[in-house]
Amino acid sequence: MRGGLARWRVRAGYPAALLYFWLARPRPAWLVAGAAIALVGLGLRALAAGYLRKHEGLATAGPYAWTRNPLYFGSALMAAGLAVASHSWLAGAVVAAYIVAFYPATMRSEEAELIREYGDAFRDYAARVPLFWPRPPRMAGNGGKFSGALYLRNREYNATLGTAMVLLLLVLKMVWFG
Repeated sequence: MRGGLARWRVRAGYPAALLYFWLARPRPAWLVAGAAIALVGLGLRALAAGYLRKHEGLATAGPYAWTRNPLYFGSALMAAGLAVASHSWLAGAVVAAYIVAFYPATMRSEEAELIREYGDAFRDYAARVPLFWPRPPRMAGNGGKFSGALYLRNREYNATLGTAMVLLLLVLKMVWFG
């Protein structure tokens, strides 16, 4: 089970989100640009979720052949998009601080779990595929293919709903508070 800093990720997200919204100064062009960046992150998360069979096998195909953490890389892109959409350096700094504070610890914690679960198979995979920054694969993954059913089972649609809600709140703040 995850411990330390990683377990505080969700709880810390709520006050970080409130501070983000308070500091945000959205403008139409920035909202559109940020939404476009966030959409790329959502697409990557959706693709990754369609390859992930939690506790059934090690995911190494699709985006998992490029990075061991495509979900977190997609989340970082989404966060970057929301930082841009906020049109505020301070709100962007809150987003960046949150990512830097929690994602490395969470990835380390999850890697420890994967080593316990998959042992040498995970170590071999980790030796070929970078932790976070994508790199074209040196060799093909496990030949898996995208599954819409896995996307739904992994409830990845929640990321889309959450991002849409943040963007809607930014639009409302822009309209009401100019």
